[in-house]
Amino acid sequence: MKIGFDAKRAFYNKRGLGNYSRDTIRILSEQKPGNEYFLFTPKTENAINFPLESNCKIIKPSSFLSGKFPSLWRTFGQCREIQQEKLDIYHGLSHELPYKIGKCNVRTIVTMHDVIFLKNPELFPPFDRYSFRKKYTRSCRIADKIIAISKQTKCDLIEYMGIDARKIEVVYQGCNPIFKQLVSEEMRKNVLSKYNLPSGYMLIVCAIEKRKNHEIILKAMHAGQIGIPLVIVGRPSAYKKELLQLISEYKLDEKVIFLHDVETSELPAIYKSAALFVYPSLFEGFGIPILEALTSGVPVITSKGSCFEETGGKAARYIAHDDAEELADAICEITGNNTLAQQMITEGYLHAELFSDENIANSLMRVYNTIDPS
Repeated sequence: MKIGFDAKRAFYNKRGLGNYSRDTIRILSEQKPGNEYFLFTPKTENAINFPLESNCKIIKPSSFLSGKFPSLWRTFGQCREIQQEKLDIYHGLSHELPYKIGKCNVRTIVTMHDVIFLKNPELFPPFDRYSFRKKYTRSCRIADKIIAISKQTKCDLIEYMGIDARKIEVVYQGCNPIFKQLVSEEMRKNVLSKYNLPSGYMLIVCAIEKRKNHEIILKAMHAGQIGIPLVIVGRPSAYKKELLQLISEYKLDEKVIFLHDVETSELPAIYKSAALFVYPSLFEGFGIPILEALTSGVPVITSKGSCFEETGGKAARYIAHDDAEELADAICEITGNNTLAQQMITEGYLHAELFSDENIANSLMRVYNTIDPS
């Protein structure tokens, strides 16, 4: 089977959509080597470097005009290249399909990660809400199948966008295999030393933005008089100023450490050195950091509701996202009870196996095979 991917974010996005794209390409090319995989990207200059199997081929604009306007090629072009390669399937990995894909004689799939812009519109500027609704609605309408990365996302697509449930298939995502690998003591010491990190800290890894709800951790530290340091890893935004104000108000300046621009290769050491992973996000499509923590052998506390109980299963502890005292109690219970912490770690390893590369590859191929015209 010849399978094409909208791979721009695989080459240029370091966050969740990029990770999903890179992992999907890696998992399928390794687990299903008999297929051919075509990675459509408007350019590759200064791209993220990730390994590709020999069954992967990068496709860029083939005409002079398309090369001069690569963004327009990604949105409105690609038909020439799709037809030249005689693809069986074209998979939009991040909410979108090219506008002229219907004229390309190829079956289409689009992955929908979430509809946060509809559930929490106050978090998005008006133009973004308009643009997302237009692009996402169109992609869902023209796709032969829609992949939702969680049952929660499927329910949201049905409720907020009126998508026919029969058109949607749930296929969970996995996480980077580096989180399964052993981290040497030397590597751990080097990373902790580089970032001047203490031992036995609480950890949260995600973009530092309002919906991730970092503030409830600070309120819990204050309410419970928790002495364990907090390490916040992620790209900053204006929301960081609010957090700094709370840190100053609660006199937590010596207890909170921000890390930005951390290399992916360093994250396993940071995860595995944590005593606890806390992820009180308001809403996600899947919550990949939860899976990264479980895979790394770290107890997890996360929010009730949304998709989190799919990602964390019975291994994680769930708290109300707006209850600082409940979070403080959970932190104290887990960090103060080594037997409980070890039990959560063991259950976490077992639950993470549900998201193995093999399971994900088989699930994706099952969806592909339902629409393959051959």
